[in-house]
This record gives sequence, structure tokens and C-alpha cells, in this order.
Amino acid sequence: MLNNDDFSEPVYVTEPLLPDLAETYSMLEIIWQSRQLSNNGKMVQELERKLTAFLGAQYLSVFANGTNALQIACKTLDLSGEVITTPFTFAATANALAWNHLTPVFCDIEEATFNIDADRIESLITDKTTAILPVHVFGHPCEVEKIDRIAAMHNLKVLYDGAHAFGVKIKGKPIGAYGDITMFSFHATKIFHTVEGGALIFRDQDLQQKAKCLRNFGLKEDYSVDEPGINGKLNELQAAVGILLLKEVEAEIAQRKYLTNQYRQVLADVPGITVSQEAEEITANYPYFVIRVDPTAYGISRDDLYSRFSSFNIFCRKYFYPLCSNFKCFKGLPSSSADNLATANKVAESVLALPLHGRMSASDVQKIGGIIRKIRKEK
Repeated sequence: MLNNDDFSEPVYVTEPLLPDLAETYSMLEIIWQSRQLSNNGKMVQELERKLTAFLGAQYLSVFANGTNALQIACKTLDLSGEVITTPFTFAATANALAWNHLTPVFCDIEEATFNIDADRIESLITDKTTAILPVHVFGHPCEVEKIDRIAAMHNLKVLYDGAHAFGVKIKGKPIGAYGDITMFSFHATKIFHTVEGGALIFRDQDLQQKAKCLRNFGLKEDYSVDEPGINGKLNELQAAVGILLLKEVEAEIAQRKYLTNQYRQVLADVPGITVSQEAEEITANYPYFVIRVDPTAYGISRDDLYSRFSSFNIFCRKYFYPLCSNFKCFKGLPSSSADNLATANKVAESVLALPLHGRMSASDVQKIGGIIRKIRKEK
């Protein structure tokens, strides 16, 4: 039997933005009439044009998914040896390096932003280092200017994982304007998606042309292959979803901003709960609402709060936990040691992503905030 605090239907950490069904049928009819389902059809070409304009990119190409895009980006930049990255990220970041026979070198993070600590990067550079792979965690930009300066001083490439950073700007400048390549994820859990998909934004056209070749088996226009590629193409049906959702994404971001501010207000004075604040000069996109739980001040641990939420039909996510450096496949690396990653390990034990998506209401947020208060009182 439900209590007044319970949600009658499950509330998940996110819910996909969906295009209008009638419009989707209309797009499918166009695809059916074309009889082209893949291989850089008109829908993919249109999506790339629209995304290039929307994101303020010079050179942009779409891919089957974000992980695939990261893998191809590593190949495009001819990376080898070691790549400095963050342990506080989704598995795909480190996995993309390993699949390219690259060794991830984990750098500790900033406690305030959860991003890679740019002040620690130079101490990790060796004669084997060829690149830096920072992540704009939860859409908050890294110290891009400092990172780009470090890369230039040491002749390193910079590949940004912007999986969460769709539409983000710094002082009005698009996030994809920094580094050599920036990756965006278009997975269904993201603010903008193509069901599955991803994109790369490139500093120059030569990089784009190489990546486009690699995403199509390495085939050149004369069907010769200079370098082995893979099948990384986005199909026409997914591109059509993206075209439709691009019209909806600004409204989605606006609603998430509103809900984020509601969360900040309702949780502002809860002992032991820390929430993120708006950053000056950043045009944010509000992909997640993440809190930190101090077990001493709040009374119970993050893990206990996570478990208690499910009894109210609320399903949060311990994001990112565990750290990539604690995965069995990476745990043996010297850079994975707890001493090297003290802040990252501390953060990973305390973060919790609460439900946030455009179909939620302010009353939902108020209710979740009330539950957080109630759980603390009942500890």
C-alpha cells in the first residue's frame, strides 16, 4: 500500500525525449520512398547540416554511437602510447583508449567540478604521452584554456569527451571549439539523442575527412583502403529522430533548468546534502542533477540513501561509481592507485544523480526533496 510520499509510478533518473509520433511517421514515409536506410543518406546529411549550425561547429560528422566516435577519434589523431584522462567518467572513455591499444593514465579530479584537475596533468606527462582526454563531467566545462596551453607546450593532442555537453558554451563560445576533436553522445539518455548515436567536432577539415573514411570501413572514393576502418555510420531512421528532436531540445533544456533551480531551493538547507551551483559565463544544458551526501552531517551514507529511495518508487544512480580506475581491467595500472586519485575516490563514494528530465514537474521535485528531508529525520 502506497504512502503519501510514494510515487504511484516509478520515477527514473532520466527519461528519453521523444519526437511527435505523427511527425515520425511522416519522416519514415520519406525514408521508405527513398529506399535508402543507411550509407550517408539524405537524413544523415540533413542532420549533420543542422547540427553544424546548432552547435556552431566548423566541421562535424555523426556516428553510430559515442563510443564508436571516440574510438575513431583516437585513430584519426594517430594516438599511441599513453593518454592522460580522468577516472571519474563512464566506462566508454577509458574503454575507447584500451580498444586502440592506448594506456589510460588516470589524473585526479577537482572536488568542486568533478572534472580532471588541470594542475595535475603536467606531472603525469612522460615521453610516451601523446594526448589528453578530459571529460566535461555532467556538462560542466573543463579548464579548457589551461588544458589547451599544456597540450601546446608538450606537443600533445586534446580529445574532449563531451558526452554530456551538448549545446554548452563558455563566454558564448561553443564547447566544441576547444581541443583537436570533441565527442558528443546521442544515446537515448542524453538531452539530445538519435536513439543511439554520436558526433565529432573537428578543428580542421583534414581530420574530418579522415574520420569519415574510417567510419566507412576505411573506404576511399575509389574504394581503396589505406587504413583499416570500421562500420561507424549512423542510419537514416536514427538521423530522422535527431532532426525532429533538434526542434525540441531548447525547450527540454529550459525545463531542466527550471527543475534544477527548484532542486537547489528545496535542498539548500538540508544538512549533509551539497548541490551544484550555477557557474558564471557558462551556458549550461542541465543533463543531470547530482548531489553529494556527507554521511556525518546527513546521518546515513550515499549508498543507504540510494537504497531507501527505491522504497518510494524513485530510482537514482550512483554516477560515476565505481571509478574506471577501480575496474578489474584498469586496477593494476600505476595511475590507478588510491594515493594518486584521493579526490576522485572520495567523490565517487558520495555522489548521487537524482531524477531530472523534461516530463517532470516542480511538484515532483518538491516531493523528492521532502523525501530526502524525511529520510534524514528517520535515520
